[in-house]
Amino acid sequence: MSDSTTHDLVLLGSKLEVAAVCRETADAVSITFEVPSDLHAAFDHRAGQFITVAVPSERVPHVARCYSLSSPPGRGTTITVKRIEGGYASEWLTRNAEQGVWLQVLPPSGSFTVPDPGADVLLAAAGSGITPVMSILRWMMESGDGRVALFYANRDRESTIFAAELERMAREHPDRFSVFHWFEEERGLPSAEAISQWADELHEGDVWTCGPAPFMDVVAAAVIPNRHLHREEYRSLTNDPFEPEPPVSGTDTPGDEDAANVEVELDGKTHRLAWPRKKNLVEVLLEHGIEAPHACREGWCGSCTVHVDKGEVTMAATEGLDPDDQSDGYVLGCQALPTTDDLKVTFD
Repeated sequence: MSDSTTHDLVLLGSKLEVAAVCRETADAVSITFEVPSDLHAAFDHRAGQFITVAVPSERVPHVARCYSLSSPPGRGTTITVKRIEGGYASEWLTRNAEQGVWLQVLPPSGSFTVPDPGADVLLAAAGSGITPVMSILRWMMESGDGRVALFYANRDRESTIFAAELERMAREHPDRFSVFHWFEEERGLPSAEAISQWADELHEGDVWTCGPAPFMDVVAAAVIPNRHLHREEYRSLTNDPFEPEPPVSGTDTPGDEDAANVEVELDGKTHRLAWPRKKNLVEVLLEHGIEAPHACREGWCGSCTVHVDKGEVTMAATEGLDPDDQSDGYVLGCQALPTTDDLKVTFD
């Protein structure tokens, strides 16, 4: 397969075959995709990232949904999907995904990642929010020596995804990993006080949390001094990331409309472009045929994160960035609009 063909597949989604399906609970399955060798680099992922899947539909060509990877880096491409009543995509995947089924998939994206497997961290998950947390946990147990504590809330014991593996990990790594289960049918909903008490008894480490928004709000409200909080957000896409971009109608120049000048460093190449003030950076790059990293284009996945080396921008949405990243000069390309005349940006 040529490089240009591979790039087109990665940009619009690659057809991947389901290699295996594992039933985790009565309403949750893990789906492993077979990634061909020429796409291995594109589908390498960091622990905690997600992929976007085009789920077949009879009413429309497909429904695009983002699902977190539960597999650690270097151990395949596996998502874990929990069926949500009334949720078309999760219903279809948990009922129809089987070995031999082909699905269109976008490469991994997202910034819900732990930078160092040797760090001490706290993980707080509820329900299917365990999926990216499990990717992080597996990676840290295999690749580092950091200490990890997990607060895991579920409706009941039977609905606990990965229950057996978590207990095995706790037995095998007693000095490095502990799990605290919270079952709603036994204790009611978890409170900020309970989570705060759990955290106070543990090592000093930042907190990564994923699950329903009310649960993450409770984690955020917990009194956890001197800890930075990282949240993973689940949202429905309002655009179709599998649709090709409209054809370029022309090349923008500073004289066409009010525009700044920008120098873009991407994949070892330097691009000098006019950046219209009413267009975001990803939009401008794609119009010029430059394959800028992007996925949701709505400001929450973080895949288009770029560093501003010179100049200033404003952003319509910032949910995909941690405050620390923003203070270090990182912005979201799909949300960035220029506010100064000359800029330089670098994609890591």
